[in-house]
Amino acid sequence: MIGAKALTGLLAGSIISGMMLAVSMSNSGGAWDNAKKYIEIEGAMGGKGTDIHKACVVGDTVGDPYKDTSGPALNILIKLMSIIALTIAPSIAGTDEWELWYWGLIPLIVLILGNYFVYRMYWKTTTKPGDAAGPIVSPSANLSSVV
Repeated sequence: MIGAKALTGLLAGSIISGMMLAVSMSNSGGAWDNAKKYIEIEGAMGGKGTDIHKACVVGDTVGDPYKDTSGPALNILIKLMSIIALTIAPSIAGTDEWELWYWGLIPLIVLILGNYFVYRMYWKTTTKPGDAAGPIVSPSANLSSVV
């Protein structure tokens, strides 16, 4: 479970998936950016001032950082994975593939605990089946400012 083959697979998988994610982010960010330019320059779909143009401005606001940050951010990810691999490599050098199998339990336990705490914080309901849904408001609260 923990060995040279697992480390090689980790590095190869992270580099390949990081590259595919970077290409996808760059292409989609460029498409959002070009859609706004197309509407502004060519006057397509009614040109400036239309609802479509407003939507494209929002898309451009998302698309610019999307395409400009995907490459550098994933470059850092790939470098971090390589540094972690170089740090782990001496500790697993010369061991049998299944000799240190229990090291694989550490990420599994972290994953299970993380999922449990996220579930408890965000998805577990505190209301009972017969209770009314919605926020609890005291009867003396002034609701005229809310409406």
